[in-house]
Amino acid sequence: MLSRTFKSLKPHSNSRSTLLRFANPTQKSQNPSQILPPSSSIKPSSSESSSVSGSSSRNSWAVYLILSTNPPIKTYVGVTNNFSRRLQQHNGEVKGGAKASRAGRPWICACLIKGFQDKSKAYEFESKWKSFSRKLPRKRSSKNLENADNPQILLLQHRYASLNQVKDVIDCSLLEINWRLDP
Repeated sequence: MLSRTFKSLKPHSNSRSTLLRFANPTQKSQNPSQILPPSSSIKPSSSESSSVSGSSSRNSWAVYLILSTNPPIKTYVGVTNNFSRRLQQHNGEVKGGAKASRAGRPWICACLIKGFQDKSKAYEFESKWKSFSRKLPRKRSSKNLENADNPQILLLQHRYASLNQVKDVIDCSLLEINWRLDP
């Protein structure tokens, strides 16, 4: 066996337990019937590989907007299939997260959009939202000057306006848009 000769190689196993270990790392006490489709067999199949990759209905993809609570006040838009784990990563509680979100910790959820058909649709939506946010001019009205002492409100209003532009371009009828902070 190569693993005895070359210590860096690990033996391969096609057992079901090996597949389950990577199925959903955040939920440790699940029973296998909850993770894998009922029609799956012990050998790897296309239904198991889709479950392992995170496209099951329980871990549907979501686009999120988070808001920093410490200076510099800013927002961050991202995609995930496990929002609670991802927020912990952004806040430095769990390893991982984007470098762009290190400044401004801790982060809070401002908006969570669920119901994407697949990963690619979620990433397409995220890309459009970021693009429209960059292109949308920041208005300097008298109302905005009143809110100048609260930059969070201005950022949320900017992201809200760009989200409305995305809704004009992409069909959002099946999406659940949940604003947790009032823009």
